[in-house]
Amino acid sequence: MLEPEMLRRGLLAWVSRVGGVLVLLCCSLSLLYVMTCSPPHSDDTPMSHALPRAEQKHGNAGGTRPGVRTGTGGLGRQEQSLLRAAKQIAQLKEALQERCQQLKGVQESLKKGLTEGQDSGTRSHAGGGEGAKSQQTDIQEFLKGQLSKAEVSSGSRFPSEYAVVPFESFTLQRVYQLEMGLTRHPEEKPVRRDKRDDLVEVLELALQSLNTPSSQQDAKAQNSKVYTPSDFMEGITRTEKDKGTLYELTFRGEAAHEFRRLVLFRPFGPLMKVKNERVDTANAPINIIVPLSRRTDKFKQFMHNFREVCVRQDGRVHLTVVYFGNDQINEVRSILENTSREANFKNYTLLQLNEEFSRGRGLDFGARAWKGGNVLLFFCDVDIYFTADFLNTCRLNTQPGKKVFYPVLFSQYNPALIYGSAEHVPPVEQQLVIKKDTGFWRDFGFGMTCQYRSDFINIGGFDIDIKGWGGEDVHLYRKYLHSNLLVVRAPSRGLFHLWHEKHCADELPPDQYRMCMQSKAMNEASHGQLGMLFFRQEIEAHLRKQNQQQSPKKS
Repeated sequence: MLEPEMLRRGLLAWVSRVGGVLVLLCCSLSLLYVMTCSPPHSDDTPMSHALPRAEQKHGNAGGTRPGVRTGTGGLGRQEQSLLRAAKQIAQLKEALQERCQQLKGVQESLKKGLTEGQDSGTRSHAGGGEGAKSQQTDIQEFLKGQLSKAEVSSGSRFPSEYAVVPFESFTLQRVYQLEMGLTRHPEEKPVRRDKRDDLVEVLELALQSLNTPSSQQDAKAQNSKVYTPSDFMEGITRTEKDKGTLYELTFRGEAAHEFRRLVLFRPFGPLMKVKNERVDTANAPINIIVPLSRRTDKFKQFMHNFREVCVRQDGRVHLTVVYFGNDQINEVRSILENTSREANFKNYTLLQLNEEFSRGRGLDFGARAWKGGNVLLFFCDVDIYFTADFLNTCRLNTQPGKKVFYPVLFSQYNPALIYGSAEHVPPVEQQLVIKKDTGFWRDFGFGMTCQYRSDFINIGGFDIDIKGWGGEDVHLYRKYLHSNLLVVRAPSRGLFHLWHEKHCADELPPDQYRMCMQSKAMNEASHGQLGMLFFRQEIEAHLRKQNQQQSPKKS
C-alpha cells in the first residue's frame, strides 16, 4: 500500500512543480507583451499593475491567489493593450499560415518545371484563380529579389576582409569547413543529418536538371550521357543570413576538359535554379608564378611535385620563376634544365632581379612579363603542394572580369610531432591528410590566389613598396573586395602548405619576438598535441608510478 501512496504523492509534487513553472512562464510572457505593446499614453503607468493581472489570468483556476489585486480600477488601459496584443498575434498567425500555404504552392510549382517558362506555366495552372496567382507572383518576386540582392552573379563591395562570408566546399562524402573551434574538425565525415539532407536535395535537383533537356540541342546531348552522382566532382556553398544559401556544383562532362556547372539558390524557401552551363577548360593554361631567393632544397621538392602534377597529369601549365640575387641562381637554373630534359617540358621562364627580396615585387614582375595574352595566373610559393584537381578548381572558380579565386589552403603541422619523431615521417604524398591533428585551414593567409592577368592589371597589381615577406597579399585582396568582382573564398582540399621551421630573429624587440613565437607555436601542433608536450613530465611520472605499482603484483 505504501508504494501507490508514494507514487501518488510524487506525481502530485511533480505536477505542482510543472504548474509553477508554467505560471512563471505565463507571467513572463504577459510582462513582455505589456512592455512591447502598451500605447505611448500609458507609459507612465507602473508595470507592477499589469503583472498581477497577468498572473491572475494564468493562475490556478480554483481561486484567487493571495496578494493579487482583483479590482479593475486603473487597469483598463493595460487590459486594452493586452487585448490589442492578442489580436495582433492572432492576425500574425493567420498571415503566417497563409504565407506557408502560398510557399507550398510555389514549391510544388517549381518542382514541376525547372525552366523559367515551365515554372510560369505551372504556376498559372496551380494558382486556382486570380487571387492565388497574384499571391504566388508576389512570393516569386520576393524570392527573385532575394536572389538579386545576394552575391551570386556579381560581387559586392566589402569594407574589409572580415566582412566576407567564405564558402564551404563539399564532396559526396565530406564537407570541408573553416569554422572549427576546439571541437569541430577541418573536414566533416560523416556529415551531420540536417546538412546531409540539404545537400542531398541540392544534388538530386542538379542531376534532374542535367538529365532533363530543355531544348532540342540539349536533347541531342542527352542521348550521349546520363549524369549520375559519380560524375559529381565538388561543390561550394555559403549562407548569407539575410538573403539565403548559394550552391555551386561541378560535374564531369563528356570530354576530358569539359565540365557542367550548376548554380542553385535557396532564398529561405524553395530551391531556385540560377544557372546550368558547360565549361570548357581545354584552352585555359595556367601561368604559375613563384618568387624565390635561395632555398634550393625546397625548390627541388617543389619541382618534383610540379613535374608529376603539371607536366604528366595536366599538361596546360607554364612556370615562371622570379629569382632574387645571384647566390644559388646556377643551381635553380640547373634544376629547371634537368626537369625540361627529363620530362620534355619547355614551358618555363626564369627571371632574375638583382635587388632585395620582395614577394609582391616578384609576383608583380612575373605577371607583367607575360606577353602571351590574357592568361590565368596562379601566385604560388615554393613550400606549396597542390594536386591536379586543384588546377581544375583554379580554372573553374575564375572568370575574367567577373570573379577571382582565393583558396584557403591546409597548413601542415610539424611532421616530427605528428608522427612521433623525424625517423617515422612518411613521404610527403602520404602526409597530405586533412585532419584535426595534422594541420589547420590557413584562413588568415591570402597569398595563394588564382586570377586572370587582365583583372590583376586593371586592379593595379601588388604594392611593390612592401619589402620582405607578408602584407602584399592582404593589400591585393582588399582591392578586389572593394571592386565589383566576385571573390570566391573557400577551403581547397587539393592545396597544402608544407611545414617548415620558423625562425625568430634575436634582433627582434621583445613584443615582436613574443608574437613570432606565438605564430611558431600555432604552426607546430594542434591544441591537444601542444598540451601533451606541456604535460609530458606529469604523464611520464604517472606512467612510472603505474609500472612500479604493477611490478610487485607480477612478482
